[in-house]
Amino acid sequence: MKKATLKSDLFKEPAASKGKTTAMTDPASNQTLRQCVGRAMEKYFDDLGDAQLTHNLYELVLSEVEAPLMEAVLKHTDGNQSEAATMLGLNRGTLRKKMKQYGLL
Repeated sequence: MKKATLKSDLFKEPAASKGKTTAMTDPASNQTLRQCVGRAMEKYFDDLGDAQLTHNLYELVLSEVEAPLMEAVLKHTDGNQSEAATMLGLNRGTLRKKMKQYGLL
């Protein structure tokens, strides 16, 4: 039996939700979030080609993921910023700063 690592378990479905659709699994393809991001990055580099060098990739990826994450959590909490901040593991002030950054406020 293969021993799972903590790192790989972070993006798998919670045990209690096996067989159910969760935010961490794409229902159309049954792919984990980690796998979807991996595929997206492979496509990005394929489209970019060998000749081009990209800059600020970390910042680019974070902004592409962080904004829809915040939108989804805010929708899930019916706009309750305190609950959203708790779910995201942020303090409310940081959440509001990021909401302003992404035009969500």
